[in-house]
Parts: sequence; C-alpha cells; structure tokens
Amino acid sequence: MPDRPFRVLGVQQIAVGAQSKDALRRLWIDLLGLTAKGNFRSESENVDEDIAEAGAGPLAVEVDLMQPIDPAGRPRVHDPALNHVGLWIDDLAAAVSWLAEQGVRFTPGGIRRGAAGHDVCFIHPKGNEAAPFGGEGVLIELVQAPPEVVAALGGQPS
Repeated sequence: MPDRPFRVLGVQQIAVGAQSKDALRRLWIDLLGLTAKGNFRSESENVDEDIAEAGAGPLAVEVDLMQPIDPAGRPRVHDPALNHVGLWIDDLAAAVSWLAEQGVRFTPGGIRRGAAGHDVCFIHPKGNEAAPFGGEGVLIELVQAPPEVVAALGGQPS
C-alpha cells in the first residue's frame, strides 16, 4: 500500500437512530449519564438529532441520537439503528484525495461542515464499479480533527 498521507486518530462519534429520539435520550442521557450537548436539524439530511457526549475535552466521544424528520423519507437515519461511525482524521483533504485514488466510494456532497461544526466526508456503505471500496455495509464519517484533538490523540500532524 502506498504511504498514507493521513492518520486515523480515534473515534469521534457514533450515531444511532430510531423512529423517535425519546427512547434514545432515556437510555443514553438519563440512564447511561451522557451529557446533552446540543441539537441539529437538517431537512436535506432528513434528520433531527440530539448530540450527547461521553467523556470530556478533546478525548470526548460524541453520540448522535437521531430520528427522521420524515420516517418515509431518505436518508433513513433510523435504519440501520447504528447509523454510522465517525473517525477523527488528522488531514481530511489528503485522506479524501488519497482514498479516492485507491478506489474508495464516497457519498455525494464531498467535504462539508458537519453537525458539530467540523469538516466531514462520508465513505459510502457499498462500493460500486467505479469505486469498488465502501464501508462493507457501514457508513463511515471522516471528521477533520481540530488541533487540540490532534495533539491529544496523535501528537504532531503527519
């Protein structure tokens, strides 16, 4: 494998979905004790989500509790229930460029601002003829790590 121009530093988030966020909030926030940090709503992404957090500071992991705005619409943020996994990346632009050259399939939209304010890009759950490598059934979010996360999880950027 050619030299990778980026590093995966750790898990940034997991996103879980259901028809209603109420049961998710009861489990993740009320019973497990995660901290409620905010909300995000996007008609174009068909999502109404509460953002919770486990841990603190640059090592905290976000847990997104998602419900669809339109249960019949797309994307179906509640199906599968474990919607996606987010990974901290030290150089997102280099990662997307290099991975695309290797045949990784990305979802439409390219690099864009995510719900938590970081630049993000998604690896499609399935490859296709043009880009044969996907997430093998899992949607994977690549998240640009801010400097404090790079320092806490990976030392100096590559």
